[in-house]
Amino acid sequence: MALYRDASSRRLLYTFSTASGLAFASLRAHKLRTFLTLLGVIIGVGSVVLVGAAIEGLGNYAEETTSKAFGSDSYQVGQLLQVGRMSRRERVEKLKYNRRIRPDDYIYLKQTTGDRILYSPYRQRVEDIRFGDQRIEGAILIGTAAQLAEIREINLTDGRYFTEQEEAGRAAVAVIGEEVRAQFFEGQSPIGQTIKIAGYDFLVIGVQEKIGGVGGQSQDTVAYIPAPMFTRLYGNERTMVLFARARPGSGLSLEEALDTTRVALRSRFKTRPGAPDNFDTITPDSVREFIGQILGIIGAAVVPITMISLVVGGIVIMNIMLVSVTERTREIGVRKSLGARQSDLKLQFLFESVMLSVLGGLIGLAGAAFVSKVISVVAGVNLEVTMPYILLAFVVSGGVGVLSGWYPASRAARMDPIEALRAD
Repeated sequence: MALYRDASSRRLLYTFSTASGLAFASLRAHKLRTFLTLLGVIIGVGSVVLVGAAIEGLGNYAEETTSKAFGSDSYQVGQLLQVGRMSRRERVEKLKYNRRIRPDDYIYLKQTTGDRILYSPYRQRVEDIRFGDQRIEGAILIGTAAQLAEIREINLTDGRYFTEQEEAGRAAVAVIGEEVRAQFFEGQSPIGQTIKIAGYDFLVIGVQEKIGGVGGQSQDTVAYIPAPMFTRLYGNERTMVLFARARPGSGLSLEEALDTTRVALRSRFKTRPGAPDNFDTITPDSVREFIGQILGIIGAAVVPITMISLVVGGIVIMNIMLVSVTERTREIGVRKSLGARQSDLKLQFLFESVMLSVLGGLIGLAGAAFVSKVISVVAGVNLEVTMPYILLAFVVSGGVGVLSGWYPASRAARMDPIEALRAD
């Protein structure tokens, strides 16, 4: 029994080595044809991996920039907040039902829950910023409390954020974004310089680190000023947005802090038990979930489209294998007359087809990795080639190789040896 198993193993090993050797020799004998056949699989696998890398890279970039612009443990409270698109009808209904968040509500929250939670108003306006003869049009001017730097984890590359004393005293101080610094103060420190906003002179005291774009809008053409100074410039608005997070050392998680704020506001707005909140909240998780949904939709739409090139590559492989079978009809007849079985011939041509697809997959993967690195350097977005897309590309390319080679291999295996030997 042991001898029988050893003989079977040797026979199987010999069959596989012979089939792979013959397949490799055939591919090497027709180098140009082999390369042209590989192109479809190379483009298909490269496209799938590159699209996957772009989706992962964009996801990481969006999460990173969102964390910088939103904060990792902060949340927002407002009359109307949304992540993604909202229909006009939904918007009108929310505006009717939801209560406005006013300065008195901000003071109420600080008095009732401020020992456990940090709060900051967040008002913004599009405004021009001037420095000497230079001007930045359409910059984002934001009025906040001094606590926003801690709530949103604002990182500064130079200077500092304004203090509670400067906030209370309506000090004309500003923390500017990286693009403002680059345009006005290239090669010099902006700290201590004076910029003009809405006709007022503001002393630059800090520079925020580069954030990038969020939602298609740059977050670096920005200036933060104390909320009371913002009110002095533009007056009180009908509603406002609040940023909040649990105080360090309070022991509250983000969800617990949010629930504390919700309970306080529901009590102030006299919301009936069981009724939905008559105000909106947004957390980082809701933003990440929305980004994930968008990228998932993109992946579901784009990846199958890129798979079409793999299907085209499979059709090309099948055509070439049929040509190869026709060209080698006499060789097939000789092998059959010398005792080659149908399984031996089928395995030979299947090996050749799979070799083509796998080799194309390897070249496509290498090309996608190279292009990803180039795009990462040029665009500043880290495109990440991930294992799931690599496995998907190789499983599909291997499957294409088997499917494309099965019919030509079966056709070769079923040939009559006498008719094959008569072929020219």
